[in-house]
Amino acid sequence: MNENKKKTSPVTVLIYVFFCLMSVLYLAPIIWVMLSSLKTRKELIKAPFAFPTDFQWENYTFAWTKGKLGVAMGNSFIVCVVTLLLTMLIGSMAAFAIGKMKWKLANASMTYILIGMMIPVHCVLIPLFVRFAKVGLSNSLIGIIIPYLTFSLPVTIFIMAGFFRSIPNELFESACIDGCSIYKMFFSIALPLSRTGLFVTGLMTFVNNWNELLLAMVFISDDMKKTLPVSLSKFVGPYQTNYAQMFAAIVIAIIPTIIVYSAFSNQIVDGLTQGAVKG
Repeated sequence: MNENKKKTSPVTVLIYVFFCLMSVLYLAPIIWVMLSSLKTRKELIKAPFAFPTDFQWENYTFAWTKGKLGVAMGNSFIVCVVTLLLTMLIGSMAAFAIGKMKWKLANASMTYILIGMMIPVHCVLIPLFVRFAKVGLSNSLIGIIIPYLTFSLPVTIFIMAGFFRSIPNELFESACIDGCSIYKMFFSIALPLSRTGLFVTGLMTFVNNWNELLLAMVFISDDMKKTLPVSLSKFVGPYQTNYAQMFAAIVIAIIPTIIVYSAFSNQIVDGLTQGAVKG
């Protein structure tokens, strides 16, 4: 015990204190929002930092039914899952072609794809809206899945290409000698060895699209097709806002992301640390 105490340096203590303070800093707002969502509007205004005297679960019922968060969450889930699956499939295949296959335009293709990361969504908002209106894709979930997919692909390809480049070429050469096709090498060798990268890029894609507001607000006008961030904006009225009900809606909206982060936290850390030395 004495030896362990001697090994504890002041720097280690300061590091632990720093991380404890950062944890409190990040968790305090979430806890406050959760407690505030269980108050009445009057109680929240009079004592915003006090503990609720009577839990108002009706705020969650109102947010789910009257606020149509149930429908909006279903729409967001459909959009995010479809975008995630397409991004993982198309992005990983493109990254494999750029990272492992030998062809003249591989570097030029990567440069062209990375340019997409520098284009803000505001620059293409009006052209996309005009084009989608002409082809009948406005006010539909497909109309936001396409731009979500387009803006998610560059980051996915960039990260996955680094993971694929780290795989030894000898594995693919041996598989090729045994008669393995390019598609079988991709699905049987490349993807299983790069599953950590899939976790990281998949999480980034899901969370970014789950919280996206601008495209969904511009392209969707039907209340039954609106996604979760757009439905949350309806809780803010022009003259008054019931903040307790709005906080309940916010809690419902952040629960899926908290569950995803909690379930895949280890894979996320592994992917970030491995991705830092790949490329």
